[in-house]
Amino acid sequence: MEQATLSDTDFFYSLLNSPTWLEYIGDRGIQSKEDAKTYIENSLLTSYREKGFGLWKVSLKDSQIPIGICGFLKRDYLEYPDLGFALLPEYEGAGFVMEACKAVLTYGTSELNFTEVLAVTTKNNTRSRQLLKRLGFAEIGTVQPSDKDIAFLLFSNIDKGN
Repeated sequence: MEQATLSDTDFFYSLLNSPTWLEYIGDRGIQSKEDAKTYIENSLLTSYREKGFGLWKVSLKDSQIPIGICGFLKRDYLEYPDLGFALLPEYEGAGFVMEACKAVLTYGTSELNFTEVLAVTTKNNTRSRQLLKRLGFAEIGTVQPSDKDIAFLLFSNIDKGN
């Protein structure tokens, strides 16, 4: 995994407009390559610079072709960083996200000293819920972001006995 750069504009344009991104994560208004470049600058590069972490590119080992993102976000409405991930649809179901998430979680605990990592997803995102459970996350409740119409299911890598 590596940090995104402005040269990844085409990839991010495709990812943020993919059907699964739009359905489960939401429309970020990326209508042009220039919008994708702005997203990289304002979201990803700013997070690396200000927080020391963010969403990193997931690339195929042999070709280094970017296929998705995985990493940590720090949302205002959550106490701890949360795990985020997304893949281009043609790479889903092949184990890439599981491998990336394991690497990111190891990095988060060993290098960033995270004691707890959260994750959010929608109730209808069955694949993400299953993945989080396979990673050892437990569903601990719901959270309602002020800018969203629906509550998200909230998961933690620490089982709180809920």
